[in-house]
Amino acid sequence: MKFKLFILLFIGCLALTAQVKKEQEFRIEGDEFPEIALKSLQPYFTDAKRIRFYKEFDGKKISYESKFKKDRLKYSVEFDSLGKLEDVEFIIREKDLPSETWLTLQHYLGANYENPKIKKIQQQYPLGNRSTFQVLKAAFQNLLLPDINYELIVSTKTKSGYVSYEITFDATGNFLSARKLVDPNYDHVLY
Repeated sequence: MKFKLFILLFIGCLALTAQVKKEQEFRIEGDEFPEIALKSLQPYFTDAKRIRFYKEFDGKKISYESKFKKDRLKYSVEFDSLGKLEDVEFIIREKDLPSETWLTLQHYLGANYENPKIKKIQQQYPLGNRSTFQVLKAAFQNLLLPDINYELIVSTKTKSGYVSYEITFDATGNFLSARKLVDPNYDHVLY
């Protein structure tokens, strides 16, 4: 019986640690960015401003990200270490969400978090079963497709202070996942 309880607690601890997002992002030069990824982004750099390249490590994998501003939107395009597209995101405001989706998001946040404050909303185009070309084209046309996601950064008050979460919803506002964010400025405290 004690062994079963130990296993159950161990699995529970693993599940909790898997839901923490701790990323380290480093700025890199364009020639350090995967060539195949750079090639697929090249057509979208026309009229883009503040083009930046980053290498990201989340504790498990390395990925590459390009961030830039185009047509008054702030884009983030992420690739894996081999240069395969993972997703395209851009920052939006609540008024850019379909009203039914917004109501569903608000209901979920109100029911699951104490006094939630939305810090950022991103519209996300995951690769899924589509080609890199199809995803990039849909994202840069800002198409509201049924397979897009919304990623929210939410701050909420707890007994021990404020905590931030990255919460992902599908196109209709249904909850997909949540990860507690670890502030990168507190790395020295964690080790």
